[in-house]
Amino acid sequence: MTENDQRVAVIIPAKDEEERISSTIRAARAIPRVDLVIVVDDGSGDDTQNIARAAGATVIRHSVNRGKASAMETGASVAAMRDVAGNPARVLLFIDADLGDTAVETTPLTGPVLRGEADCTIAALPPQAGAGGMGFVTGLGRKAIEHATGWRPRQPLSGQRCLTREAFDAARPLASGWGVEVGMTIDLLVAGFTLQEVPCDLHHRATSNNLAGYLHRANQYKDVRLAVDARRLRGIRVPKHLRTRGPIEDFAPYNAFRSPFGTASDTAQ
Repeated sequence: MTENDQRVAVIIPAKDEEERISSTIRAARAIPRVDLVIVVDDGSGDDTQNIARAAGATVIRHSVNRGKASAMETGASVAAMRDVAGNPARVLLFIDADLGDTAVETTPLTGPVLRGEADCTIAALPPQAGAGGMGFVTGLGRKAIEHATGWRPRQPLSGQRCLTREAFDAARPLASGWGVEVGMTIDLLVAGFTLQEVPCDLHHRATSNNLAGYLHRANQYKDVRLAVDARRLRGIRVPKHLRTRGPIEDFAPYNAFRSPFGTASDTAQ
């Protein structure tokens, strides 16, 4: 089985995304080597599931909202059931439901994983028009990952991720709520997997500086804090002398990284 034979499953957690889900699915199906698109409708109150099914996705519905982590696990389980015995497990590509036509721009995430250069790739997005916030949640996630593993990612909250089945299974159980990405990053690096950020020209619906935006960021902060504290209680912390140094802008661009835990003793940044 060569890289060109390896298949990719796209998993899209979705809630109330009837306006964008169809274009997101169409774009995801255009990604090379994608042969399965799974939408997990996480308790939507609109027509997300029917529109997704009409667009050609395999749709699984949670009757009530169970959160992003649960939707990701459901999608990964369905992908595993669709894998063919005797063939390698599909690589898993998680994307947000509101990417629309730009979802095809997650294509660069698959290459390093398919070639075995990284176990998990994470999209680094350009600045998003209309985005609010002051960076508190991003700062919390970045600092927590650095303290735990020695890596300081540019975009610790990015939900666009491609990873092997082995890496996904090693990250389970996933942190709940909006803490899933930070928790996954820490857990994978501590387990000795290689992660890499990859620039992707993606655009999604931005969270503005209005009441809904403030509430969303408050919930994000709470969930990330819970994920971080849970890992601190387990004693996950890399020695200070092994942490990265300097401002994020000074880092070597987008290199793969392995945390200095266990057998993963080399860093590429």
